[in-house]
Amino acid sequence: CLLTEEHEVEEEQEPEEGSTQTFTDKIFTQEPFAMPNLIPPKIPDGERVDFDDIHRKRMEKDLMELQTLIEVHFESRKKEEEELINLKDRIEKRRSERAEQQRIRSERDKERQKRLEEERARKEEEEAKKRAEDDAKKKKTLTSLHFGGYMQKLVSSIFF
Repeated sequence: CLLTEEHEVEEEQEPEEGSTQTFTDKIFTQEPFAMPNLIPPKIPDGERVDFDDIHRKRMEKDLMELQTLIEVHFESRKKEEEELINLKDRIEKRRSERAEQQRIRSERDKERQKRLEEERARKEEEEAKKRAEDDAKKKKTLTSLHFGGYMQKLVSSIFF
């Protein structure tokens, strides 16, 4: 069926002008696709076949294959379990390291905040002290000016 379709496509694509054969002639002259004969192996007539022995050997072979597959499976499972344990250990170690880093960072932050607060308090004290000194100077100058004015009045009232 496939061969005829391929030939039809070839016939449509490349028509041969000089050919005297028709399409049907080509189909009938080709050899049909033949399936090779599959013949089961012949058992010699002189020997007796022990099917129980064959079945037992097959079962032993299957059992051996199954046991090796089971061993391979459990070995790979054991390796995976070890990898999983190692991974859990690494995760836990990383968590503890991270917690330690965060603790150290928070301590540094607290110390920095404390220093900033102390510095701010010190600056405020200095500014308050400076303001107090400035106020004292202003009062002193005002009182001296006031006293100077009083003295001038007193002197002018005595002499005049």
